Amino acid sequence: MQNAAPIAIVGAGIAGLTMALCLARQGFNTDIFEQAETLEEVGAGLQLSPNASRILIELGLLEALRAVWSEPDTIALADGRSLRTLARVPAGADARNRWAAPYGVLHRASLQRILLHAVQSEPRCRLHLGSRIEGDPVPAVMAATGRRPSVTIGADGIRSQVRATLPQGGAVRFTGDVAWRLMVPRACAANCLSDDRVTAFLGANAHLVVYPIRETDSFNLIAIIGGRPANETWVGQNSEERRRELAAAFRHWNAGLRSMLDSAASATYWPLCTVGKGPWHNGRDIVLIGDAAHAMTPFAAQGAAMAIEDAQELARCLKRCDDVAAALRQYEAARRPRIARVRKRGAFNRFAYHAGGPIQVVRNAVLALRGPETLAADLDWLYGYGAPGR
Repeated sequence: MQNAAPIAIVGAGIAGLTMALCLARQGFNTDIFEQAETLEEVGAGLQLSPNASRILIELGLLEALRAVWSEPDTIALADGRSLRTLARVPAGADARNRWAAPYGVLHRASLQRILLHAVQSEPRCRLHLGSRIEGDPVPAVMAATGRRPSVTIGADGIRSQVRATLPQGGAVRFTGDVAWRLMVPRACAANCLSDDRVTAFLGANAHLVVYPIRETDSFNLIAIIGGRPANETWVGQNSEERRRELAAAFRHWNAGLRSMLDSAASATYWPLCTVGKGPWHNGRDIVLIGDAAHAMTPFAAQGAAMAIEDAQELARCLKRCDDVAAALRQYEAARRPRIARVRKRGAFNRFAYHAGGPIQVVRNAVLALRGPETLAADLDWLYGYGAPGR
């Protein structure tokens, strides 16, 4: 795609901003359209595994990330009642050595801010805030810029307006699980929490992921339980009824963890949804990335990582192909097997994390037989993606 017209990106979240930077590195100009007047990331913590951090580092963002993130020494699984460690994967220096990139945890807003600053500093990127793209995105972009984009990229999330314009686009489906985001100040945190680890506490039909957020001097908690969807509300605010559901799901857990969940002042919940089968592009000039194409559950902590990988792969395909349609086909062919494998891993994790009764006993016995090195090797295909020599 030499001397192509600017590329339009719909959505200025993590997916859209990363997409713009990846395209700029390949020599493309972009117009990024965001309906919000200001960019304010919803959510709390975010895990950046090495397959994602590697790409951000290639974009020149390492120093900015180092200023705000933490690199845990360990990723651990623990019993939600006894707090006994069931398994652990070395991270920290081990992650850098094994997967050639760090494993970091930070606030989502921090990553958004870093990406936004990089986009605003990049001459090839033009950000249009307060610009809602509805219906067929191509004429809408033409009306805003006065020219037809060479490609239009839908990076507008699980409720994607761009996806809705594709024939037989994938439908949003509620999975039956609800996730809670909570932030707990360090002074109020349970004694079992540690600054140097990401811990997934496991229990029957529920699990709790905890890790430190350096900037806010707090711990990020994500509690996932079975539950009802929040109607059409993507992020639901705290309510007494919902808090009772949360408390009931953890009623048999360790007292310190229960107390921390009960006392958390700020909490939001959201239904976990996926996007079903459907096309990722129209065969000509419209394509989807990230949640717009393949929203997945967070059981492998790879939602943002997959969007970041998508951005790099699509930019490369557009660079090496003279024909846009061929580039879109190459992108989809490269990404679909990867996404399917990550989804499969997430489904397995969901089964293992929420196991109860005899299955839980078997799970614990199997984990006891697998050492840190073996567990790390199981993740080479995921975290080592894109590393030199892989």
